[in-house]
Amino acid sequence: MADWGPVVIAVVLFILLSPGLLFQLPGKMKVVEFGNMQTSGASILVHTIIFFCLITIFLIAVGVHIYTG
Repeated sequence: MADWGPVVIAVVLFILLSPGLLFQLPGKMKVVEFGNMQTSGASILVHTIIFFCLITIFLIAVGVHIYTG
């Protein structure tokens, strides 16, 4: 049986936390900007830290598993 939980969680978080797609933290003009489709080095760093924290919580603390087969 294959465990697809980490793959699904990582793909969903990657899509949701892409800087500038849904939101950007910190933004160019404001602290949080929504749907501006632009990015900066600081926002990439912030979104990377948020991604790492959330994927650690979901995979290690909660233990999300999706089995197929």
